[in-house]
This record gives sequence, C-alpha cells and structure tokens, in this order.
Amino acid sequence: MASFFIRTYGCQMNERDSEALACLLEARGHTPAASEETADILLFNTCSVRDQAERKVVGKVGLLKRLKQKRPDLVLGIIGCMAQNHGRALLDELPHVDLVVGTDCLPQIPDLVEECLNGTHGLVATDTSAELPVGLGGHRAGQRSAFVSVMRGCNQFCSYCIVPYTRGREKSRPVAEIVAEIERLAASGTREVCLLGQNITAYGIAETRREGTRDPEKSPFADLLRAVHDIPGLERIRFTSPHVKFMNDAFIEAITSLPKVCKSFHVPLQSGSDRILDMMRRGYTAAEYLDRIQRIRERLDDVAFSTDIIVGFPTETPEDFAATRDVMATVGYDMAYIFRYSVRTGTKAADTLADEVPEEVKMERNQLLLDDLDRRVAVANRRYVGRAVEVLVEGPSKRNAERWTGRSDTNKVVLFPPAPGLAPGDLVTVRIERTTSHSLFGEIVPS
Repeated sequence: MASFFIRTYGCQMNERDSEALACLLEARGHTPAASEETADILLFNTCSVRDQAERKVVGKVGLLKRLKQKRPDLVLGIIGCMAQNHGRALLDELPHVDLVVGTDCLPQIPDLVEECLNGTHGLVATDTSAELPVGLGGHRAGQRSAFVSVMRGCNQFCSYCIVPYTRGREKSRPVAEIVAEIERLAASGTREVCLLGQNITAYGIAETRREGTRDPEKSPFADLLRAVHDIPGLERIRFTSPHVKFMNDAFIEAITSLPKVCKSFHVPLQSGSDRILDMMRRGYTAAEYLDRIQRIRERLDDVAFSTDIIVGFPTETPEDFAATRDVMATVGYDMAYIFRYSVRTGTKAADTLADEVPEEVKMERNQLLLDDLDRRVAVANRRYVGRAVEVLVEGPSKRNAERWTGRSDTNKVVLFPPAPGLAPGDLVTVRIERTTSHSLFGEIVPS
C-alpha cells in the first residue's frame, strides 16, 4: 500500500482533523511516511483565517510542480478550510494538484485517494452538510494529551471571520459519544484532553434552540464538562475557545469548581474598543468582557488568561488602539496571539469596509502590544519563584535534552532535570527556582 504525509496549517481543530484522517488512511492499509519527500500521498490540511496562511500553502504546493513531474504517481491534495473556501479554483491555479477536499468531506478522502492512485486526477469534494461528518474519532495510540473535537462550525459571523463559511454552522456531538471517546483515550493512558470547538461555549445551544428547550441560564457545555470530569483516569481538562456571550453563571461555576478543569483560559478579546467590537460584530463590550474575567478571578486563587487580538481593523484610531492596550494591561494576559488585520474575501468587513489602516501602522501597533506582553509576563512569572507547581510531564526538551519539559495547570512551560524512572504522562511537583517570560525552571520535589 502507499505511504502518506499530512502537512497541517492553522488551528488545533486542523491538527485534530489531520490526526483523525491519518487513522482513516492507516485503516485502509496506508502507512505514515517519514517526510514529504518520501510520501506517495501528500496532503496539505489548510487554514483560511488569514490571507498569509493561504499564500503560504499556494507557494509551498506550487514548488511541488517539479516533484510531481518527476513522480507523476504522487497523489497531491489540498484539504480543509482553504479547499472549502476556493474549491475548484485551486485546480485552475495549481493544475498539478490531484484532489481538493473541503471540511465536511474529510471522511471521503481514503476513497478519493484510492481513485487518484488508480490514475484519476482533478477530484473536488466540497459539499456541505447539516450533519456532523462521521468517522473522525480516531486517535494515535499512547498519547499523553489528546485533542477531542466536541463541535464544528460557528454561528457568530464576526465581520472579519471566514470560519462560518469554511467550517459551516454549529453542530455539536452528543455527550455520550464524546464521553465514550475520552473513556477510550483514558483507558489507553491519556491523562489530559483539550476539548475543541470554534465557539465552544455555544456547545449544544443550536440543538436546544431547534428543540425549543433553550434556557439562557443553563450551559450545555458546563454539563459536558461535568460528564467528562467523571471519567476515571483522566487528570486534566482544557478547552478552547469560549465566547463572552455564552460565559454565563452556569459556565463560570463549572470551570471554577471542577478540579480537573485547568485554570488557564483562552478568551478571545480582538479589540478593547467598543466601537471596533461593534464593527467586528463580536456581541459584547469591553466592560462585559472584563466582567467575565473578574468573576472568574474572584473564584480562583491562581488563574491564567490568554487571548486573540487584531490590530489595524478598518477605521481603528489611536484611541481605539489605546483602549486595546488598556484592556490588555487590566487583564494581565499570560499569553496572546496578536495579528494584523487581513482582508478575507467574502466576509462582511471585506465587502463593506476599506482596509485603510497603513501596514506600517499595523506593524507598529502589533509590536507595541508584543513588547507590552513580554514585559508583563516576565514580571508576572516571577511570582512562581519558590513555589511548587504540579506539572504534567511531556518528555525531553527539544532545545536541551538534559532537561525535561511539561506544563503546569496554568499552562506554563516548566523545565527541570529528569528523575530516575520519569516518563511522559507522569504528574510531578516541581519547585520553581527561576523564570523567564516564556518558561519556568525548577527541580522535581521528591514524593
């Protein structure tokens, strides 16, 4: 049978899809290749969130034209969000590509690959469905930490975002199905799961609305967290990403009271300016965002927050940018993904707003926020010196094999000399001796 290699771009959801797809291909008898150069099947699981991400894929796949000429039997495919976004147009731009497969059609890839291996060229599958794709529950064996997709799609239609068009509308998996998947993972040694959804706090809401049972005081996602929390052998639960509109009392009670839920939360802000938030169609104000952060902080002694920020959104003024800096300073994020605004064709912002903020201004604002963040995190991390933190061991550090690495409950990278018998997946206590803005360093405390 053929060997395959999947190159993944973008978010954790894409990583999860690639893992599940690899399991489907292996079930057909195909084997993972060690590199792109040695693969018989080469698939690019793509991202469309930013124009730069798409250009990167086009450039990479374009360079493979010579390889395809030398090896005409090589199956070359573009899959995922970019495939869903552009469909057959990708074949016009990159005619050496064999197949283009969108997000709802990923389970069809093993069949389509078989057709390509038998000589068919130019296959396109980008149909959408109101149902969740089936067959994407496979996981690699022996994982210490695993991604678990609990829902797909998004109904928010933020004005800058392409996700509702590439991932479709919100569709949630049944609780029992998710629990069964995580039970299998825990039985095989997985200690931590990260629950995935583009708007994960909206888990189950579309379904309750259709059934006429929607209660705004309740949180189906909180109910899911409690069900997952009861799984024996599972030690930690993470999730991403919540939306302020759905962070109600029931949700906050669950995440702050369930011991297995890690106390590190990624809560996208995007902008600290109410005017810009309204133009982005985010559905909350800066004050409402800060209210949710404060209510979580009031319940937890130690908690970390991360976020997403867009600088240079159309019409963003110095005052709007200053408001974003102020919110970031108030929250005191431990990490942030900061992006310069990128026009995404087909979104409301692209159709109605001129990309008028100069690129040099975007770059300057981006760097200012990065510098602010680096300074604050360096100072905040010093509070860990002298403290003992529980760490889930990942294994040897990629930069220094003499040190091992793991993550704390608050998602801090912790580095330490290994102890005899230490193995990935172990939970150890590390006393922190020094810190940087990126890592904590310490020694394992003997049990």
